[in-house]
Amino acid sequence: MELLQRWFGRPSAIRRWALAAVIANIGIIVTGGAVRLTESGLGCPEWPKCTPESLVTTPEMGIYGVIEFGNRVLTFLLVAIAVGALLAAWRRVPRRASLVKLAFAGLLYVPAQAIIGGITVWTNLNPWVVGLHFLASIPLVAISVTLYVRSGEPDGEVVPLVPRAVKLLGRGIVGVAAAVIVLGVVVTGSGPHAGDADTPRNGMDPALMSQLHADLVWLLLGLTVALIAALHAVKAPDKAKRAAYVLLVVELLQGVIGYTQYYLDLPILLVGLHMLGAGVLWAAAMAIPFSLRRRAPRTEGVTPLHYEIHGEREGDKIIEREPAV
Repeated sequence: MELLQRWFGRPSAIRRWALAAVIANIGIIVTGGAVRLTESGLGCPEWPKCTPESLVTTPEMGIYGVIEFGNRVLTFLLVAIAVGALLAAWRRVPRRASLVKLAFAGLLYVPAQAIIGGITVWTNLNPWVVGLHFLASIPLVAISVTLYVRSGEPDGEVVPLVPRAVKLLGRGIVGVAAAVIVLGVVVTGSGPHAGDADTPRNGMDPALMSQLHADLVWLLLGLTVALIAALHAVKAPDKAKRAAYVLLVVELLQGVIGYTQYYLDLPILLVGLHMLGAGVLWAAAMAIPFSLRRRAPRTEGVTPLHYEIHGEREGDKIIEREPAV
């Protein structure tokens, strides 16, 4: 009973499950990339079974079948973690409806992603469906990051820590980061790592797509540098600055890997690292808007007051106006 309480009953339990979900969902991006990079996309030619006669891979299917089936098995790990997060949210004392809803959304989304994976098999690795399967992990990472952050803060009124313009810049960074990842998937679908020699490409010009992808990366870098400058200018809290610097470091590392893989003719190891970087980049970008606000503790029976930020600060403390009418 004590073990059950530790894993599912304590308020801190849901935060640990949420962190596990973030790691697992980034991990399945990498394993899915390994399937693509090793040309194992049809290692299991059927879905949900591996072959018409067998649910699992067979020795005759070789290493390709093992890689593809291994990636399918990881879906059950995602389900197990999502169930654990939901149980932890449900059994938390006191229970918070916001956490239960987020955990339930994460649990519902995992089977949807698995179905998209099945469709990729049924369509013989159509490059656009394969790309959609990769992108299906992006909302899952977003839900997991949101659950992780929300489980570590109260459910009270949202209090902005920066002026509105800076808050909008943070949201813009998330949008551009999403566009970078989407275009990166298009680049992969147009190049040599879209699958084996028989796998169709998406028909886009790889050089042009790579250039557009790089342009968006530079835009993301510029916006992140602008955010850091703005955070220092408005004397934002240290947690906001740390989140921005973490994102900048991830972007720089991802950029170095991206340019290196391009000029070395896309070696598999670097392409795999670039896919890992895409997942980490998305998680770091998602953390930015959360770092620009806090939640006040909920006060029962008292209507939270809405404040406008005056823009003046004393250290990390915001000097607020009187309640807006």
